[in-house]
Amino acid sequence: MTTLITNIKELLQIRNENSTKVSGAEMAILPSIKNAFLLIENDLITDFGSMEKMPIREVDQIIDATGKIVLPSWCDSHTHIVYAGNREQEFVDRINGLTYEEIANRGGGILNSAQKLNETSEDELYSQSEQRLKEVIKLGTGAVEIKSGYGLTVEGELKMLRVIKKLAQNYPITIKATFLGAHAYPSLYKDNKEGYLDLIINKMLPEIAKEKLADFIDVFCETGYFSVAQTKKIIEAGLRYGLIPKIHVNQFNSIGGIQMGVKHKALSVDHLEIMNPEDVEALLHTETMPVALPSCSYFLSIPYTPARKMIAAGLPLALATDYNPGSTPSGNMNFVVATACIKMKMTPEEAINAATLNGAYAMGISTTHGSITIGKKANLIITKTLHSFYQLPYAFGSNLIDTVILDGKVYA
Repeated sequence: MTTLITNIKELLQIRNENSTKVSGAEMAILPSIKNAFLLIENDLITDFGSMEKMPIREVDQIIDATGKIVLPSWCDSHTHIVYAGNREQEFVDRINGLTYEEIANRGGGILNSAQKLNETSEDELYSQSEQRLKEVIKLGTGAVEIKSGYGLTVEGELKMLRVIKKLAQNYPITIKATFLGAHAYPSLYKDNKEGYLDLIINKMLPEIAKEKLADFIDVFCETGYFSVAQTKKIIEAGLRYGLIPKIHVNQFNSIGGIQMGVKHKALSVDHLEIMNPEDVEALLHTETMPVALPSCSYFLSIPYTPARKMIAAGLPLALATDYNPGSTPSGNMNFVVATACIKMKMTPEEAINAATLNGAYAMGISTTHGSITIGKKANLIITKTLHSFYQLPYAFGSNLIDTVILDGKVYA
């Protein structure tokens, strides 16, 4: 099937095939073409340019985008979409003065979600997660990473990863799966942490590898959760099974997790609300993508990732939602982009680069996603009629998406 999008007010994020991420000052540059066309053949972008150079040819479908912006779909590289129930009561507890850590110490937080998940059937878990996935697709996300980590048992972690695999099979959105068994210590192992590490390494990982259920391995490397040494042990075990590291790090404290992650060629280090000069220095000139989660900072009222300091130092930065029941019950990448501009002082150009090309890099898919490039996936957002693309973060409370295209087809 061939689809031609015509009269595009502005076609954003046009790149050549060698562009897989942008860093530092380059993040402020968002290449575009005004009054443009874009040609899709099957599921790929095959041509684009200015309307005056549009070739005449037969197509199956024409979409008139007069007054509208076209850009690549959002690439959300950090989510926990597969979970059971909710944690609404904890939301109220925080309003009443309890901290995230205090809630966790009372058996809330991740352990609360783990209990709910292990009490929920795989079919019901799929049904709940499917609704969230459909929602984020309509909000413009065309690629998403989904983590396990609310099972904390062999059966629970496998159940989550099987649900992720089933979602990937049943929906046109690109999905990457991450094993996050090291999200917290289950109650059964609160006094036997080495025993839980043994369970992850010698029971969970072999089963996950056998069923080919994950692309990445992740660890919550933080004071009160998993130490740097424990994180190192887990990701090295994951690497032996071909799982690429991605690490939750520097959310509340800087404890050396970034340096360890870089040494082990982590694809991304995520959260980064607390960044010391040595953390920034450790990431320079590496292949590891820093990922900020601004809606988590918004929801928990914790510091925001210091984007300006990191970009000024020459680092790249990606943006993701952290969609989860406890600290970010939203998968809205449009809000993430707006919050990055409003609270982190990123320019719209930087934020869009961070939510598309750099987000794709943080998922290992920037050769196929994240930009308008011939040969890349035709996963696109067509906005409503806009004054300019600056309206996307400016009008932060409005849904400005008119049409979502996944795999070259309009998603209804």
